[in-house]
Amino acid sequence: MAALFLPARRMLARRFALYLDLIRWNRPAGWLLLLWPTLGALWFAADGWPGWHLLVVFTLGTFLMRSAGCCINDVADRDFDRHVKRTAQRPVTSGAMSVKEALGLGAVLALAAFGLVLTTNRVTVLWSFAALAITLIYPFAKRYVSIPQAVLGIAFSFGIPMAFAAVQSTVPPLVAWLLVGNLFWVLAYDTEYAMVDRDDDLKIGMKTSAITFGRLDVAAVMASYAIFLAIWGWAGASHSLGLPFCAGLAIAAAQAAWHWRLIHGRTRDGCFKAFRLNHWLGFTVFAGIVAGYALR
Repeated sequence: MAALFLPARRMLARRFALYLDLIRWNRPAGWLLLLWPTLGALWFAADGWPGWHLLVVFTLGTFLMRSAGCCINDVADRDFDRHVKRTAQRPVTSGAMSVKEALGLGAVLALAAFGLVLTTNRVTVLWSFAALAITLIYPFAKRYVSIPQAVLGIAFSFGIPMAFAAVQSTVPPLVAWLLVGNLFWVLAYDTEYAMVDRDDDLKIGMKTSAITFGRLDVAAVMASYAIFLAIWGWAGASHSLGLPFCAGLAIAAAQAAWHWRLIHGRTRDGCFKAFRLNHWLGFTVFAGIVAGYALR
C-alpha cells in the first residue's frame, strides 16, 4: 500500500520544493532587509520593547509579504528573467510552475499576512492596503521608471509607518524621516544588485539605477549609505540612545566602507557579495537601537 502512495509523495515534495524556491526560502537575506528597519521602527514607536504580540506580527508579516512579493515579481518579470543567466531557472520563468499557480500562492501568503494585521488596529489595517498597492506596482516600475529602486525603497519601507500605527494608532512626522532614510539604504543595496545584471539589463531594455547612474554608480551607492546612516543616526540621537547606538552606527558605517572595496571594481561577484551582506548592516543598526533602549 505504501508503494502506491510513493509517487504522489514524491510529486508533492517536488512541488513543495518549487514553492520554497519561488519565495527564496534558501536566500533569507531578502526578507531580512525588510525586517531590520521595520523592527527598528517598532522599537522607536514603543520607546523600547514593543511586546511579543507586535514582534511576532511584524516578523511573520514581513516574511509573508516579502514571499508574496517574490511570487508577483517573478510573474511580472518572467519574459525578462529568461534572458538573464542568474534568473533563467526561476520556477515561473523556466515553466516549472504556471503563472496561475504562482499568483495563487502569492494571494494565500498575502492573505495570511493580512490576517496578522487584523490583530492590530484600524489605522494599521488601512496602511496595509497602501503597502499591498505598492507591492503590486513595483514589478512594473522597471519598465517605465529610470530608477525603479526608488519605488522599491518605498515598498520596502512600509513596515515603518505600519509599526508606528500599530503602537501609537497614529503616524508621527518622525516616520517620514525614517522612511526617507530607509529609502536611501534600499537605493544603495539594490543598486549594488543591479550592477550585477547591468550588461543583461542593457540588452533587454530593463531600466535600473545602475544603468541610470552610469559611472557614478559607486558614488551614488556610497552617498546613499551616508544619507541612510545620517538620518537614522539623528533619530537615535533624538531618542537619547547614547553610546551603544553610536557604536552600532559606527560598525554599520565600517561595513558600508567595506562595501566600497567590494563594488569599486564593478565585478559581478563583488557587487553580488556586497548586496547579500547588506542584511548585516541593517541588523547592526537595529542592534544598536535595541542596545540603546536597553541601557538608556
